[in-house]
Amino acid sequence: MKKQRKVTNRDYLRVVEWSAEDKCFVGSAPPLIGRCCHGATEGAVLKQLTRIVDEWIRLAEQDGTPLPAAERAESYSGRFVLRVPPPVHQALSLKARAAGKSLNAYCAEKLAGL
Repeated sequence: MKKQRKVTNRDYLRVVEWSAEDKCFVGSAPPLIGRCCHGATEGAVLKQLTRIVDEWIRLAEQDGTPLPAAERAESYSGRFVLRVPPPVHQALSLKARAAGKSLNAYCAEKLAGL
């Protein structure tokens, strides 16, 4: 019988993002926990979030509560289909051409700047 590997905070996706509404960085670990901490820097929030996820895992194991499947295990192909209205498609195509890039490269660059 295989021994099951112990779940750690590294098994869960940890998200730190800027909140314009709160004017600070906020952290979450879907699907384990939603927005649960905030701070002035990404590093401080990630450190705090890691401790919170560790505690959630510890409490779930202590109580015998099953943990949700970890999002981190998911892999992404880098490809997705996006439908936009024709005028948006046209505007993006023209901007890409003016920048000397393919539509795909132009949109990827713009999305990466989020």
